[in-house]
Formats: sequence, C-alpha cells, structure tokens
Amino acid sequence: MKLWKKEFSLDKAIENFTVGNDREIDIHIAKYDVIASKAHAMMLASVGIISSEESEALIKELDLILQQIENNEFIIEQDFEDVHSKIEFELTKKLGETGKKIHTARSRNDQVLVALQLYYKNELLTIIEQVKTLFNTLISLAEQYKDKLLPGYTHLQVAMPSSFGLWFSGYAETLLDDIELLSSSLKIVDQNPLGSAAGYGSSFPIDRLMTTEELEFATLKYNVIAAQMARGKNERIIASSLGNLGNTLSKFSMDICLYMSQNFGFITFPDELTTGSSIMPHKKNPDVFELVRGKCNQIQALQTEMLLLTNNLPSGYHRDYQLLKENMIKAFENMKTILDIFNYSINQVIVKDVDMNDEKYKYLYTVDNINTLVTNGMSFRDAYSKISSEVENGTYMPDASKDHSHVGSIHNLSLDKIKEKLAAKF
Repeated sequence: MKLWKKEFSLDKAIENFTVGNDREIDIHIAKYDVIASKAHAMMLASVGIISSEESEALIKELDLILQQIENNEFIIEQDFEDVHSKIEFELTKKLGETGKKIHTARSRNDQVLVALQLYYKNELLTIIEQVKTLFNTLISLAEQYKDKLLPGYTHLQVAMPSSFGLWFSGYAETLLDDIELLSSSLKIVDQNPLGSAAGYGSSFPIDRLMTTEELEFATLKYNVIAAQMARGKNERIIASSLGNLGNTLSKFSMDICLYMSQNFGFITFPDELTTGSSIMPHKKNPDVFELVRGKCNQIQALQTEMLLLTNNLPSGYHRDYQLLKENMIKAFENMKTILDIFNYSINQVIVKDVDMNDEKYKYLYTVDNINTLVTNGMSFRDAYSKISSEVENGTYMPDASKDHSHVGSIHNLSLDKIKEKLAAKF
C-alpha cells in the first residue's frame, strides 16, 4: 500500500532501499498524523468538499486509531510504506469510498511536514520542562553548598577560589541560554504547513486558518513554498538548539568526571550510581556521566549532518528529506533520557570538604592578595610585581580573608536574580 501507487509493481530492491526503516521511525509521529488528519477532515467538511457525515465517520475511525497508538497496539506492517499509507488504508478498509477522501487537498509532503512539526513542538516543550527541572535542582544545590569553597582552575592549573555554589549556579544560568534557543526553535516550528500540499498549494478552496486553529499552531506558514522549504530548515535549527544544550551537559559531565577522580576528590556519588572494574576492586567509575558526555557529543554532531543533507538543495521537495527523520527523532529520545538520568544522578551528589590549606592550593589567593595591596594604596602593577616576587622566591604567604562581594561572585551568588531570569522569560 503506497499513497503514490501506480499501475505497475516497483522493483523490490528499489522499494526496500527507498522505504528504508520509515515504518519503525514513523511510530513516533503516528499520533500526530492522526491529529492532523482529524483537523483536515473537519476542514474538508467545513468548505463543502466532503459531507459532515463523512467527516464525522473519518474522525470516529481516526479516534479509534489514536486509541490504538496510545495503547501501543498500533503496528505498521511490512505491506505499508509508512505510517501515512497505513492510516489511510485503515480508513478505507473501514469506510470504503469515504476513507479514500481523506487525502483530498493534501500531499504526503505537507502531511509529513505537519506531523513532524507537531511532534517537534511536543518534544521541544517536554525538553524545555526537563531543563527547567534540572535548573531548579542546580539552584537548590547551589543554595545548599554556597559556603563550601572549591579551587577554581584555568588551563587546568590552580587559579582562584571558587565554590560549589558558584559551580552549580554557573551551570544553572547557562541552562537558561539553552532554554532560550530551544524556545526559539519552538517558535520556528509553531507554524502550520498544512495546505501547502506538494509545495504549490491546491485549487480546492481549503481553509488553512481553520486547521491552524484546530491544531493549535501559533500561526500559519502562509506562503506554500515557504512552508515546504521549512523541511530541512526546521531540523537544522532544532539540531543547533539541542546541540547547544548537549554542549552544556557534556561540559558539566566532564567536570563531574574530573572532580570525582582521586586527583581532585571534590565530589562522589553513592556506590549504586557508579560502576566497578572487572579486575580493580577499588574502582567507582562515573559511567553515567561518561555516557552523557558521549551521547551529548553525538547530538552536537547532528547539526552538521542536517546541514550536509540539505545544503544547496533547490526549493521543492527532494527524497533526501526522508533521511532527516531518523536521527532527529533519535536525538529527541536520547536528550529526554539524558536529562532524566542527569537530574536523577546530580540530585544525589555527595560534596566533599576540600582542604583549601593543602599545599597544592597555596597560590589560589594571589589575586586576592594583590587586590588587598591595591586597596591599601599600592598601584596594581607594583602590587602584582610584589606578589609575583614573593611567589618566585618562596616567601609568599596566602591570606584567604578577602571577600568577593560583587554580584555573581562566590560570596554573592545572586541566586534570586538568576531565578528571576527564568520566571521573566519562560
């Protein structure tokens, strides 16, 4: 069963190659194809293309299919090219000629587009909520550990005093930038493409504003060519926003792996959250965060894939677009899992006491000590030279008494202001 079936049989090798694994992938968008088909059937009746009785019959059967999908009972057999042909077949089997009318005034192009964009909308909203949850977790940890000092590093060399509060809230505020990008991606896909058909509209008097309202899109993608050109562009934009979130989580995971190692020893986790070694009984490996790091790096690579698949394609539909779905859907599924396990694990972090008097942290306070001399009247350049000479000749004695009082520093985290950012924007 194919929506484009003609009066000849397709070569089996060609069929297998062109269909690929769409049947498995399309399960993720089946729900949204049904939802869009219901809106389409209502619209067809409203403009007199089909009768109200036909529309009601179509919607009734579509609701039954939707129930199957939600109960995980919906199957796309090998006889079908994709979810769209399967659903139309079921409608035709149950309703005969009425079932065949569901495809009136639409193409598989805009049928796929609208299902994908509804899927993208839902997944982006889900991920944004998950990121908000992680944000709140990190703000809570920052408040809990705001007074526990931590060595700060540049070039992986001991640099200046930091704190666990600063570390946790630093990643929390960075997540706000990632939410901003995800929200921008959401706005891009929140435009109804249904009615653009194969990219050049339809001679039927369809009501695209009605389907926009029924499907709860924020607006309509008015120009039908623009609607079709969204295929590929949507994926590039989403891949970029998911990649930026992946970068934050990957960097955070790298910090965690470093800080868990014996050479740092700043944090640990309960034994049941770590793994062991087949030959080294002392090992507590941060496999969760190593896998988060690796999976997030895979997601960061997605944008390059989307760019290469769509770069320099002319306007209009091309079969290359079929290849966008699989790894986009996989990225969404992976990111949801990553955010769940990250939040679950970081909630159980064990923050250790760091002995800031340890010899290896001796030079953490050189900048603070320079600033003390400047406060007492010495020029910065002379103060720098004085402390530098003491470091070189071994006479430097650290003074850890100076506070960092400005907004966003270790003694003034401004957590309320960071939380206000989330409340104001999202």
